[in-house]
Amino acid sequence: MYRPGGSVLHRMPAGPKLLTVMALALAISLAPANPGLLAGAIALVFGCYLLTGLGLRELGRQLRDLRWLVLVMLVPQALFLSLPTAAANVTRVVVVVLLAALVTLTTRTEDLIDAIAGALGPLRRFGVDPNRIALMLSMTITTVPVITGFAVQVREAQRARGVPVQPLAFVVPLLVMALKHSDDLADALTARGVD
Repeated sequence: MYRPGGSVLHRMPAGPKLLTVMALALAISLAPANPGLLAGAIALVFGCYLLTGLGLRELGRQLRDLRWLVLVMLVPQALFLSLPTAAANVTRVVVVVLLAALVTLTTRTEDLIDAIAGALGPLRRFGVDPNRIALMLSMTITTVPVITGFAVQVREAQRARGVPVQPLAFVVPLLVMALKHSDDLADALTARGVD
């Protein structure tokens, strides 16, 4: 997902960038469902996308890719929680996912892996393999847009066949595609000697 650029966020080292996003994600997740705070978080995301030079078009593309995630999250929550609480929860998740996407858009994957492996280096003495953990986290980050793309494909295929929106009819093919992708990814890693 990396998009080359010369913005401040592009030049920022991967380690501090990851720490900043983790701190923001924690703050957004723990903040009360105050409309002012949520509006501030949304403004922060808009500002960051503009600051990178990626602009509103890229932000719109990211939001479009998240539309099914929003639907899958909002509907069940709206059934059991008040609508404002459900909307606040979904807004928090969307803001955090957009910030995480911003990291992958402005940071090369190898820089992310190096930063994570470096941060986990002291854990080697406890038998932890920092490179393996860094690879796993990197694959997790890069898999989010892949799964989102699968969701778009499933919905477009259903729309082409005239299938109405039904949660089970949407989730089952998405789950099958995600599991197939994970099998292919595991095979690729095994072929490269990663156990």
